Amino acid sequence: MSTPKHGPALDRMRALVGEVAKFGAVGGLGVLVNLGVFNLIRSTTDLQVVRASVIATVVAIATNYLGFRYFAYRDRAQSGRTRELALFVAFSVIGLVIENGVLYTATYGFGWDGKLETNAFKFVGIGVATVFRFWSYRTWVFKALPAPAAVSLVVGQRDGQSGGQSGAQGGGAPGAPAAPRTPEPAGK
Repeated sequence: MSTPKHGPALDRMRALVGEVAKFGAVGGLGVLVNLGVFNLIRSTTDLQVVRASVIATVVAIATNYLGFRYFAYRDRAQSGRTRELALFVAFSVIGLVIENGVLYTATYGFGWDGKLETNAFKFVGIGVATVFRFWSYRTWVFKALPAPAAVSLVVGQRDGQSGGQSGAQGGGAPGAPAAPRTPEPAGK
């Protein structure tokens, strides 16, 4: 059975759509947690708007980490949890600043501090920060494992190079990095 001409591109698109759907499911739960905690704090305390929002965002970040690690990105590399968590926290803090910066600007810059306005601008801030979070999490935090076909191609290219090709000739696709060579023992 032959592979359609656009098979790999279509497979990548399907994988991206699946990733966006999982990210959206976890993020949707995070939005509910974020807005729920925000409104709970606002209705039960006298805490300022942005401080209540920061607390709600931190609770949502903790919820989201669990969802991303064990649902959306469970198939990604799981080595280096300390590094992963540190990067997740760092990018989440940047997202927190983006999200709450929008709310801060609306509340203190324009005086829009009513219940409806603060919820609307918190939601807008979440949306803006989500674009950043999606890019940063998939690029830096939850890195994709190499595709099996790509690994076998690299191994095949490496084996082909060591099988009698001279050192001046390169193998593989144009623009692809050369496979590392093992040094020959001294004295030959």
